Amino acid sequence: MNAGKKTEIRDLARTFVARLLDIAGGGNAAVALHEPEFSGAEWELVKDCLDSGWVSSVGKYVDRFESEIAQRCGARHGIAVVNGTAALHVALIVSGVRPGDEVIVPALTFVATANAAVHAGAVPHFADSAADTLGLDPAALRDYLTKIADRRCGSCINAETGRRIAAIVPMHAFGHPVDMDGLLALGADFDLPVIEDAAESLGSLYKGGPCGALGRIGALSFNGNKIITTGGGGAIVTNDPDLARQVKHLTTTAKTPHRWAFNHDQVGYNYRLPNINAALGCAQLARLEDLVARKRRLAERYFVGFADCEGLAVFREPAFATSNYWLNAVMLDEDRVSERDTLLAAANDAGLMCRPAWTLLHRLPMYRSCPRAALPVAEAIEARLINIPSSAKLAS
Repeated sequence: MNAGKKTEIRDLARTFVARLLDIAGGGNAAVALHEPEFSGAEWELVKDCLDSGWVSSVGKYVDRFESEIAQRCGARHGIAVVNGTAALHVALIVSGVRPGDEVIVPALTFVATANAAVHAGAVPHFADSAADTLGLDPAALRDYLTKIADRRCGSCINAETGRRIAAIVPMHAFGHPVDMDGLLALGADFDLPVIEDAAESLGSLYKGGPCGALGRIGALSFNGNKIITTGGGGAIVTNDPDLARQVKHLTTTAKTPHRWAFNHDQVGYNYRLPNINAALGCAQLARLEDLVARKRRLAERYFVGFADCEGLAVFREPAFATSNYWLNAVMLDEDRVSERDTLLAAANDAGLMCRPAWTLLHRLPMYRSCPRAALPVAEAIEARLINIPSSAKLAS
């Protein structure tokens, strides 16, 4: 590498760090990528659980949280569970995914999306992303399925493996909604249920409607790094009462109702969210609109702050969406991808926690042999994207 190129790389790294410090702060204190905020009734509601003794999987806050999370997602039913992976696992099962099936998931997603399919006994089948959403590309997936899928008696069979393709699981990456209409149309044409992985998108809107229940069933996460948190937790939301009943039954160890007897009619899961976590979630949900508004203000500051920065640009929500900007991201220009790790090192050395996108799932050792489409867009995003500090308090 010549001296001029080295200087150019150092200049971009210095500019990147300087503008992050100007917008996100820093100095002597490290700046997290995303951290929770407790400034409402969290102490009060959690203390009420402790005072009452109702801290486990039954209690008024579980019922309240389930009702409120359903409402926030535009769904009739919400079932709270211990984490987002559990939510997605059970959503897959009640949607008909069986051992030996394949499940279409994005290659660019957190590993839990694929793990949930494996927990259900299925095989992840990786598909490409769209540059404008970072999520599954309906057009590319349609072309791919047209080439490799056979339709037999209402089933979609992968002609290359002989396995049934049982579902499509789009994920709203970093809070940005995917093209759900395109994916739902694709699912209808190929007899595939669309299971919405909304783990990162609570508070985001797709064409004016909330994410979560845009399809028949969706899964959410309330991990400590999400826009609201229950400490650890998740939820399944749906408008289908039959699915809701199945989910509630399976996540409560498939126990049949009785005043004292312990009878179970199938293999279930001990996945119910404790009341103490739900209490925290109720307090957090009351502040969701404020959190989204401040995160969107932070995103706007990044747009302005990096507007004239040569070599990279801040990622913007797709035209049809109003994103919660769970994690903001910059995208390096295509001719600057070799500088990604230099920028990451410079930012983290300055106390600014920045991260690359997830390693594409087909590169992970346990998933290297899984079926996959061509992944040119996902590979380009992986090479170019850097997540930058995104806590709501940075816009306060």
